[in-house]
Amino acid sequence: MRQDEPFDDDEDDGPVTGLPDLVDEEGYDPAYEAGGRPGSGIGGVGQLGDNVVLGPVPDLVAAEDQELHELDDQGGEEHHADPNGREARHALMRVEAELNQRWPETKIEPSTARISALLHLLGEPHRGYPVLHVAGTNGKGSTTRMIDALLTRMGLRVGRYTSPHLQLVTERIALDGQPISAAKYVDLYEDIAPFVSMVDGAGGPDAVQMSKFEVLTGMAFAAFADAPVEAAVIETGMGGTWDATNVADGEVAVITPISLDHTDYLGTDVTKIAAEKAGIIKPGSVAVISEQDDAVLKVLLERAIEVDASVARAGSEFGVLEREIAVGGQMLKLQGLGGVYDEIFLPLHGAHQAANAALALAAVEAFFGAGKDRQLVAEAVREAFAEVEMPGRLERVRAAPTVILDSAHNPHGARALAQALTDEFAFRKLAAVVAVMTDKDALGILEALEPTISDIVVTVNSSPRSMPLLELNDLAISVFGEDRVRAESSLDAAVETAIGLVEMHDDPEEPLAGGGVLITGSVVTAGDARTLFGKEPA
Repeated sequence: MRQDEPFDDDEDDGPVTGLPDLVDEEGYDPAYEAGGRPGSGIGGVGQLGDNVVLGPVPDLVAAEDQELHELDDQGGEEHHADPNGREARHALMRVEAELNQRWPETKIEPSTARISALLHLLGEPHRGYPVLHVAGTNGKGSTTRMIDALLTRMGLRVGRYTSPHLQLVTERIALDGQPISAAKYVDLYEDIAPFVSMVDGAGGPDAVQMSKFEVLTGMAFAAFADAPVEAAVIETGMGGTWDATNVADGEVAVITPISLDHTDYLGTDVTKIAAEKAGIIKPGSVAVISEQDDAVLKVLLERAIEVDASVARAGSEFGVLEREIAVGGQMLKLQGLGGVYDEIFLPLHGAHQAANAALALAAVEAFFGAGKDRQLVAEAVREAFAEVEMPGRLERVRAAPTVILDSAHNPHGARALAQALTDEFAFRKLAAVVAVMTDKDALGILEALEPTISDIVVTVNSSPRSMPLLELNDLAISVFGEDRVRAESSLDAAVETAIGLVEMHDDPEEPLAGGGVLITGSVVTAGDARTLFGKEPA
């Protein structure tokens, strides 16, 4: 865990301590490869309806004697270098190498003073648009993306800030549902860098400098003000009260399921963790809360009462009424704050994703002020959910045999993953490729997966924080037994071994089809696997 990346419940990748050679002797350019790691919005709320945001108007260039339309910049389209091309990726790597010199997340000084100072120097960009703030332990990323999709389909221009990224850091800041370009990321950093230096130097030589996550948060808020967006969906990092994103006053506070994770930093008392995450519930806001353990819910409700926030709870004011497994996902009937929404196709697997969908729907209803007599446009809701894409969440990346990757990285997430595999897939044989971070509950993850999979291949991912192979191997043997465990020193070799295991037949009468491979254990592992299978950052 690093503080130079976001305080994150979904996990983080490892630090980069130096800039690698950009092009090797054979001309290979790691920065230009799809998904290559550098080391390893202001407007009012729109109306409910069917209008779709078309996106930004391009810069235009006109002849000197041409009369300009009032919406034109200069008339004709200006041509730029590829914003995600080789030159832009090189610049991105240089920026990342510089940012990665900042504090790691293992060195924490909880405070919002530094990010507040930066945003003050930038002109308070985070106050130029309404914010929906998302916190929790699991499901934050999925819920954030669903909220983004719904708001966009309702006609708003939306900014989305999430963490961590699967493949490329630009994924963290999205406009119009897409990650910003490498060139835009570099421009954002260069625009705010002088102000970051001012904050760094304000406290003297011994003062704590801004962390990478704080800088990225400043970049995101600035990007959204510059766009401008009409709403921003902001995912917290690891906590809530002291998270850098909490300088924003969210009109809607969304709380996903809370459980134990990052115990080295948040402790082992789930009620204290809940109290930290409850800090995003602000005075006069609406708190939209997923189903929680009773003790956790009590803490969240106490915070809402303290700040006079309205509350909507899963299982009471909203929830999943019906769920049927369908080809490529599931069909849902959801109870929202404004009524019932039926015939909703969600192209994602698992009861947990259905719950995330209900949570996202209620959050958007709360944002628009929907209630008993005011419902969102049902057809727009259906269209938004049908188009949701969730990279790294039960994502199929190959057929014959089927290869699925998932970013589950704690026991709670692994249990949800295992349940979805049991309920919605019928594999004859399922082998798992697992790489876990050192600071995670690897034993709990393995125990959650064990009933679902036949064999396991342990390996390491691209992060320096990846659990050593021998250590993970010993844990796997303690759970699965020696005969069901293999170890490989690289992800590609581990995937090859797992494919071989599910294609192996002791019985000549056994059918050839029906084997599957699951790649999981870490967000970094899922990101590495997406790159391995040629998937673009998303």
